[in-house]
Amino acid sequence: MSKTNSPIRPLIDRFGRHVEYLRISVTDRCDFRCTYCMSENMSFLPKSQVLSLEEIEQIASVFIDRGVKKLRLTGGEPLVRRDIMTLVERLGDRLQSGLEELTLTTNGSQLRRHAPALFQHGVKRINVSLDTRDPAKFAAITRWGKLSQVLDGIDAALEAGLRVKINMVAIRGENDHEIVPMMEWAHQKGMDLTLIETMPMGAVDIERADQYLPLNQVQERLAKQFTLTEDPLKTGGPARYLRVGETGGRLGLITPLTHNFCEGCNRVRLTATGDLYLCLGQDDKVSLRDPLREGGIEAIDGLLDHAIDIKPKGHDFEIDRKKPQRNVRRHMSVTGG
Repeated sequence: MSKTNSPIRPLIDRFGRHVEYLRISVTDRCDFRCTYCMSENMSFLPKSQVLSLEEIEQIASVFIDRGVKKLRLTGGEPLVRRDIMTLVERLGDRLQSGLEELTLTTNGSQLRRHAPALFQHGVKRINVSLDTRDPAKFAAITRWGKLSQVLDGIDAALEAGLRVKINMVAIRGENDHEIVPMMEWAHQKGMDLTLIETMPMGAVDIERADQYLPLNQVQERLAKQFTLTEDPLKTGGPARYLRVGETGGRLGLITPLTHNFCEGCNRVRLTATGDLYLCLGQDDKVSLRDPLREGGIEAIDGLLDHAIDIKPKGHDFEIDRKKPQRNVRRHMSVTGG
């Protein structure tokens, strides 16, 4: 399937940004119902609308042949997708053959089962979404999740040799007082912690303005207790990193509202239905599923130039009680973050 012997035609948008990072939502389904991500009574997609694992592999290979160097598998929860390790193995075969890194974002619930195979097939680091280490609060935020299962999964990932980064959505009034303990726990276990501002995506059951915690305020508070210095680490994503002198660990900040990261955006996102979104915070998209099913991978290759040409300059996320809210209609679980 690979065309690596052919000259690479890189994906460069109108603003000179090289698209080298594809995030793939392999399913819209999840075994949690996190309050900021989806409604408790979600309606999920019928199987016929969802890309098969083979179709995902075909699309990913076209992107790799066009210069994409990093793939991240997301969801929903990617590890609840049936036979997901088959896809991981096949994509892992492209490492050192165009692809430089294969990663995964997970809620951690299935890591005890899958961590060894992930490492075996070339995944070297993963992100685990974890917003609290309080069991009752964890159950309230995730609705269906069990903290003990996630913590055990994290231990399994570390045991398997995976590097783990904890992603924590900072939620005002719910987990803001846990940021320091979470950071100290993560760093003690050799894991980075990345804080994320809540984003206005999809209709959920709570008021976004009540949840929004600007991370510049968090950084100011942390700087009174810890020695924070800029860290040059670049992982291909939107986080900027700080080194925490007292713990020796890294703290990442993803700030789509207080300081957007659009000027250096090198990412596009493929949904489980085959829609290619050019920006997390905009609705511009190109459908790849039906062209693939009707015309094969040649049809996909031709669509990518059009898709990258319409990639917007940036998002316009905003959370402000005094202004009409412009929420992206789709849920985070649809796009895959």
